[in-house]
Amino acid sequence: MLLAEYLLVAVVASAAGLAIGALTAPLLTESGAGLVGSAGTPSLTWPTIGLVTAVALGVSVAATAVPAVRGARTSTVSAPADAARPPRRPGWLIGLSARLPVPLLLALRVAARRPRRAVLGVVSIAVTVSGIYVLLVLDAFLGDQPGTGAYTETQVAVLRHVLLVWTVILLSLAVALATAQVLPAFLGAVLGVFPGGWALFAAITTITGGDGDRATLPAPWQLIALVLATVLVVAALTAVPAHLGGRRPVTAIL
Repeated sequence: MLLAEYLLVAVVASAAGLAIGALTAPLLTESGAGLVGSAGTPSLTWPTIGLVTAVALGVSVAATAVPAVRGARTSTVSAPADAARPPRRPGWLIGLSARLPVPLLLALRVAARRPRRAVLGVVSIAVTVSGIYVLLVLDAFLGDQPGTGAYTETQVAVLRHVLLVWTVILLSLAVALATAQVLPAFLGAVLGVFPGGWALFAAITTITGGDGDRATLPAPWQLIALVLATVLVVAALTAVPAHLGGRRPVTAIL
């Protein structure tokens, strides 16, 4: 049942993603036409649908197979009598969290209680921030192009339009990850700037054969603002369900 539940979610999400992608793809292909000449109308073919759906189902199976098999191997008789697993927290974590304000104390101990979920939040935020880091580099690069002869003003405008679309995509991904705690978001944002963003830009320049040494890297204040903005956005979006959950009476929760 657990596996089927997530597979159903993956199928529905794949259909929604294909529909949204088919509608937003012209925003990129029409802009690219200004650089490469002309672009054909993107078509939604059966191989594309099958590939996207297969990837979504594969991710769902990989993420759900272990708990599903573990649950299936548990004895039905012993499961209701199984005691709750007590929290295991190392002494250094207790000593560190005891000196923090209550919200951060609870956040740190919840993250330690579910380390795999915390790691997933860190990695997800790091991937998103790495992409935004590369966008900042490309934006600074395009700002130096008008008047140099490398690109015309029309081409720079088209490239900025493409960057805007990808920025919206990355920010939408960050919004979808708002259920992560603030501490994993902060760590993920820092790792997304360095080494994540730096490594991603270096890989792009290596694959495309560009000269990364000539690129204008983001200013320190931009990187600090990126980290702080990521934490603030995640905190603001997480505050909504936290506020709704906090309105329930303690007696009803117990």
